[in-house]
Amino acid sequence: MPKVENAIIMAAGLGTRMRPLTNEIPKPLVKVNGKRMIETIIQGLNQNGITDISIVTGYLADKFDFLANKYSGIKLINNPYYQKYNNLSSLYVARNELKNTIILDGDQLINNLNVLDSRFDKSGYAGSWVNEWTDEWIMHSDDNGRVISCDRDGGQEGYRLYSVSKWTAEDSKKLSKLVEKEFQAKNYDIYWDDVAMFKYPDKFDLFVHQVDPGDIVEIDSLDELKAIDSSYRSIG
Repeated sequence: MPKVENAIIMAAGLGTRMRPLTNEIPKPLVKVNGKRMIETIIQGLNQNGITDISIVTGYLADKFDFLANKYSGIKLINNPYYQKYNNLSSLYVARNELKNTIILDGDQLINNLNVLDSRFDKSGYAGSWVNEWTDEWIMHSDDNGRVISCDRDGGQEGYRLYSVSKWTAEDSKKLSKLVEKEFQAKNYDIYWDDVAMFKYPDKFDLFVHQVDPGDIVEIDSLDELKAIDSSYRSIG
């Protein structure tokens, strides 16, 4: 059984839906109930024995510098393409870090640290079962949990995909090469997740890593932040 060797945290985005908070601070550094989102992720990884952590920065990159001093094992990788291209560019600049790797977005809350367990057997994404319609990406699986399709425009009766995925070294090698291929082909507007899930699904056997609703909370907008942390409710 493989074991997660390292983590890549995506933290390069502009966070436009969180303005005005993100006018001066990157979204992953926004505090939720007194704690920076990205620090709760780093601490959760550390508690699971994962200390080799690469953070891909872009917008206000220098604001992340303190993390390298505060936590051992932190590597900051700058994405110079973040303003022009989608997050394919973030995995492109960090592609050499891919091995037995967990990849996460830095602007979410991990409420159940078992989600970050270093033990895993197959590549795949965290997902929680939904019965009702959602506009999030929805994975559909066979009886063994293998992903057979994904609805990127929303759906129901499937597993809501979260931005927490684990990759075996074998799949990481393929992912690295294909991300590089897509970037060099100037397919800049796609998400890096598109590579394995939609562009080359025949190259990967991805599985749902089942989590419960609430284990992972993605905060996409200021309104969603206000619903979780009342201290922001006065911000227009």
